[in-house]
Amino acid sequence: MRALIAIALGLAAAGCERAAADRAQTQLVARVNGVEIAARELRAAGAASMAQAVEKVIDRELLVQKALQSGLERDPQVALDIDNARREVLAQAYVERAARTRAAPTREEVRAFYAENPALFAERRIYRTRELVVSANPEMIDVLRARVSRAADLDEVAAWLNSRNARYSVLSQTQAAEEIALAFLPQLARMSPGELAVFATPAVGNFPATANVVQLIYSESAPLAYEQASPLIESFLAGRKRLAVAQDEVKRLREVARIEYVAQFKQSTR
Repeated sequence: MRALIAIALGLAAAGCERAAADRAQTQLVARVNGVEIAARELRAAGAASMAQAVEKVIDRELLVQKALQSGLERDPQVALDIDNARREVLAQAYVERAARTRAAPTREEVRAFYAENPALFAERRIYRTRELVVSANPEMIDVLRARVSRAADLDEVAAWLNSRNARYSVLSQTQAAEEIALAFLPQLARMSPGELAVFATPAVGNFPATANVVQLIYSESAPLAYEQASPLIESFLAGRKRLAVAQDEVKRLREVARIEYVAQFKQSTR
């Protein structure tokens, strides 16, 4: 009997907490020209404090009211943007709901990711580099790799690029390991100060292929313990699972849908 009472009290408490949360979401925080602003609108404000969030939402409401008074919602481009935003929200909501069927990352998965990526965590470093960002096709990248392998420093590579009238930009930056593309990080982690490497990025959409000729200036140790890293890993793995869910669901939907490309749009990239 005592166990049943405890369970009943626990369920009642949970119900009260949910009710309190619901009330908090619908709580009135302001009125703007008679329009009520509820607490749930503050979440999207992205402000550092509650007071800033309230003011930001009020500012937005004032602009929305003025836009509606001006009839901007009837502007064809604005109407199209509103519809596109609505569709994005619906698509994202569907993916989020579908992703709930996938289990959250397990402790074993988190530990495995930590162990498999020492350059990100246990052996994490901060890197200072100088780079030449070169627009290059695959053939040019092969030639560039061969030339870089014989170069003493980045200036020698730059002089060679100038002799070929190649287009490039110069970049100096300091980055933590997690800010570097995961595909390039292991090689960078093995480099010594002064050493050169070429990291190629293939063309994507309207962005051309590039090659980053990187010279490591120095690096310093900044390890991240498992306890510090585990929340970040959980978030990353959960995001990767959501992406997999979206890709799987789109593939499934395309297989059962009737899709007809019209005229010049028949040449699909898929």
